[in-house]
Amino acid sequence: MGHREDLLEGAKRCLLEKGFVRTTARDIVKESGTNLASIGYHYGSKDALLAQAYISLVEAMSFEGDGGAGIEGAPGSLERFREVWSNIVATMREPGSIWRLSMEVMTIELPEVRDHLARAQLEGGRGLVALLMGVPEEEVSDETADTLGRFYMTLMTGVIAQWTFDPKTAPDGDALTEALRQIIEAATAK
Repeated sequence: MGHREDLLEGAKRCLLEKGFVRTTARDIVKESGTNLASIGYHYGSKDALLAQAYISLVEAMSFEGDGGAGIEGAPGSLERFREVWSNIVATMREPGSIWRLSMEVMTIELPEVRDHLARAQLEGGRGLVALLMGVPEEEVSDETADTLGRFYMTLMTGVIAQWTFDPKTAPDGDALTEALRQIIEAATAK
């Protein structure tokens, strides 16, 4: 690996260990075995590097590949919804969870970081639609990513917040599915 890749890998480890705000450029250099000048040369700033590292960590979160081929529930079904959200919640229980880091990243007021993350949000929504609907991401239209994808990202943000603040009472896949079932029932009642 070159310095660029070493920096990115070192930054990922620092993010998971220390978080965004507490990670210094020197921490990244120590973790990556590079030098301070490499950060500016390859990424422009420590914050831009950390933003890229965070995006890379989120992109690496895969539950079953394109369209969730290994997921048993039928595309669009309540069973699939339960299975996908149960998998997501399981990753929130793990030590060093990327989702806990997400709560910190959401509060950062750096424009260059926000721009990176705003683009990642749209693609994250597209990925959730693909997973829940059982289709490859490239088949999810921009309109669907902009509506249903944003809805799923809003749900994801709320679930992350609840698991961060109070894991004992935060919803699991079963609770989320029951809530969705009640919404569907109320919306279709005559």
